[in-house]
Amino acid sequence: MNKELRKAVIAGNWKMNKNPEETRALLAEVAPLVKDAKCEVVACVPFIDLPAAVEAAKGTNIQIGAQNCHWEESGAFTGEIAANMLTSIGVSHVIIGHSERRTYFGETDQTVNKRIRAALDAGLSVILCVGETLEQREQGVTEELVALQTKIALLGVTKEDLARVIIAYEPIWAIGTGRTATSAQAGEVCRAIRSVIAALYGKPAADAFTIQYGGSMNAKNAAELLAQGDVDGGLIGGASLKAADFAEIVRAASEG
Repeated sequence: MNKELRKAVIAGNWKMNKNPEETRALLAEVAPLVKDAKCEVVACVPFIDLPAAVEAAKGTNIQIGAQNCHWEESGAFTGEIAANMLTSIGVSHVIIGHSERRTYFGETDQTVNKRIRAALDAGLSVILCVGETLEQREQGVTEELVALQTKIALLGVTKEDLARVIIAYEPIWAIGTGRTATSAQAGEVCRAIRSVIAALYGKPAADAFTIQYGGSMNAKNAAELLAQGDVDGGLIGGASLKAADFAEIVRAASEG
């Protein structure tokens, strides 16, 4: 991290876990543990939990995010949620392009771009996920692939709007597997992403840009990963469902 240049952000991705009652309980447990955080704290919860989460987070430093949104404002898109629906209930962030969306639900770089632009137009902050499979890493194409994902995702995004975008580098082979990229590997790819941002928007914009690591960051490895200069936070999966573990990651980001 380099807090002199850019903000640190720890975001929990609850995935498909917790009902509204459980959401209120977990946020009530997390809130006092992270109240003095020297980084931004976000909880990205399932759609059904968003109203409860927004209400539970009032008066705390926890911001609430969704895990996806559609690129249209309304229409015949059964099962989808529009970005302006999210902002209407007080949601501030949205995850776009998570590997599970790409793997299981047909998300492409092109649809990621459409969702990002819609989210930004609605006033949301975006956590854009990029990352490679194990096969792609072994083929030595990680940096090229992540650069491609980043460039396509940001097509049409202005320098002004870039201030509301965070990129989460999530090596697919490390998500939910217990395997984690080494701190050096994470730092290397986050540095490569920053170089892409610099090429697209200039060095000052790249220096101010927040890049998270998101492949099985947990309470035990967070400090080491966050010690990398280009790792500015984490997108946390399983550990975000355990208040003490999530708080420990926030502490590591606050003290780093």
